[in-house]
Amino acid sequence: MNRFRKSLMGTVAAIATATAIASMSTAAIAKDIRFTLGEYSANTKISFEKAAAAFEAEHPDIDIIIEVIPWSNYLQTLTTDISGDNAPDMSVVASIWLAEFSAEGLVAPIEGVISPTLKEKFIPAMLVPSYIDGQLMGLPIAASARAMMINNDLYEQVGATAPTTWEELDTASQKISALSDKFGFGLPGKEEEVDVYFYYALWSFGGQIFDENGKSAIASPEGIAAAELYAKLVSEGSTEPSPTAYSREDVFNMFKQGKVGTIFTFPMLVPQLKEEAPDLSYSVLPFPVKAEKSTMAITDSVMVFESSDAKEEIKLFMDFIFEHDFRLEFNKADGLLPVMSSVVADPYYQDDKDIKAFADGLAFAKFQPNVERWDEIIDITRSALQKIYLGEQTPEEALTEAASAIDTLRGM
Repeated sequence: MNRFRKSLMGTVAAIATATAIASMSTAAIAKDIRFTLGEYSANTKISFEKAAAAFEAEHPDIDIIIEVIPWSNYLQTLTTDISGDNAPDMSVVASIWLAEFSAEGLVAPIEGVISPTLKEKFIPAMLVPSYIDGQLMGLPIAASARAMMINNDLYEQVGATAPTTWEELDTASQKISALSDKFGFGLPGKEEEVDVYFYYALWSFGGQIFDENGKSAIASPEGIAAAELYAKLVSEGSTEPSPTAYSREDVFNMFKQGKVGTIFTFPMLVPQLKEEAPDLSYSVLPFPVKAEKSTMAITDSVMVFESSDAKEEIKLFMDFIFEHDFRLEFNKADGLLPVMSSVVADPYYQDDKDIKAFADGLAFAKFQPNVERWDEIIDITRSALQKIYLGEQTPEEALTEAASAIDTLRGM
């Protein structure tokens, strides 16, 4: 859940202007619903076009226009459309974007656009990231939690057991990296989720992203210790060489090829492995523990643009895409976790050991904070971590500078 995402700032003024114009225009045709989504896998477009066709068969006077866009450039595409007075009617967005979109008046409060009983179908905790200033601004449409995945053959080859602590992960990673053309720990150092890998360790060490006063806490003793852990893995050669040259997808692809001992990943990788690397022996396990168990949960939300003239039609479509059978089918195909009570009760989430391993983490999962300018905060944090991995600054130096920059950005 990805994720993935460029800053909204720099387009804010244009967005605000476009919203005002759009609210007075007739760009959205009442009987059409233009629906944009980020691409979880090749199945995303297939699933939603199938759902759209079934809906249109029941409602022949409504056309659903499905647009699936890679997450890597989705936010830029969306803000360009908004700035050009071409906003869709509804979009699936990272829930952490909702604060920024809502601040610009782009989002219609969702309870005014859905059937009264629809909200009751959701697991209450999954709704939390979609609340902005006490108002529900979207509905969770996709969820994932993160876990550790190891290559069983590589661990067996070096005589290492599945790590339960960071020290055990370090030791196993050193041994695997000593093998020819193998890397112990896959550490993405460019593009999306560089900061997220840091949060896994930060939370495990007992740290937080922000303190109780809202100031950045990444340079806390726990944050520095977490960054020192990754710096050690890099300096001792226990990761792929030059992590800042590798994206999350690069690391995942190396894991599929059997070259990496350990990665941190999401459930969407499971169906990819079954299709692309059917002979790979792997296990899905909890993250190593230092001070406390930790993982991250992520939701993406479907939001409705205030400028849309198709809100009555959207209400019907929302009921349709949140029916149990479609939600279960979509989740299974894309390896997503449930957001609806009826879906979580399905035997699939207990019988599939891989998916269950991810779902079990929801009991102690944390969400990324839903604050304005979060994408800019990601950029600052990523830059600090890259300096650490490159050996340009110590963890304390890089994180202290980053925390100060984050607090300045937020006016703290």
